[in-house]
Amino acid sequence: MKYLTFKQKIKSLPVFSTGLLSSLADDVNTLKVQLVGWKKKELIIPLRKGLYVLGKEEREIEPSLFYLANQIFIPSYVSMESALAFYGLIPEFVAQSTSVTVRKTCRFENSFGVFSYQHLQPKCYTGYKAIKDENNLNVLIAEPEKAVIDFLYLNLSKFDQFKKDIFKESYRFQNCNKLNKRKFKSTANLFESKKLNIVCDLFIKEIIK
Repeated sequence: MKYLTFKQKIKSLPVFSTGLLSSLADDVNTLKVQLVGWKKKELIIPLRKGLYVLGKEEREIEPSLFYLANQIFIPSYVSMESALAFYGLIPEFVAQSTSVTVRKTCRFENSFGVFSYQHLQPKCYTGYKAIKDENNLNVLIAEPEKAVIDFLYLNLSKFDQFKKDIFKESYRFQNCNKLNKRKFKSTANLFESKKLNIVCDLFIKEIIK
């Protein structure tokens, strides 16, 4: 298959996987060999094994980092630092895209950046919603309260109930007065962690108020 033909068939897709190849060509093995050559020429860009986007000069849709984060590891939703920055609960700059998943903790690095995924138990995999990104594509992201809870839980070893300034000084939490205290507490209870509840009570007292 010529590259232009391939591009025409998938140009409307923000990302594409090797699982799609059988619907594009009869000779899938030959197409896979061609993918290797196109990758070397940067006509296609790998996101992870078996998942790609068209090259920067080739694609019609510039996928958002949040959309890519959802697609690179399924199921997952954007949470922790990335979601906190999105909601303005911490200063905006975040070095990598952070998400949670019911699958194993893992990390991927590609030309778009670093995408990290932290494991949560299935009972705690909740409190997220779908929003539209700049391309009108669905993105799963934690609700504000859940983003904070996920962050606190997955960093519990760094928190001390007697260090009241750690939230502002080390993590620079801000604008947290808009968080719903009742929702915050009920979300924390899902984790059935005594230490998390203690840290959350301190967070409410010092940050949400």
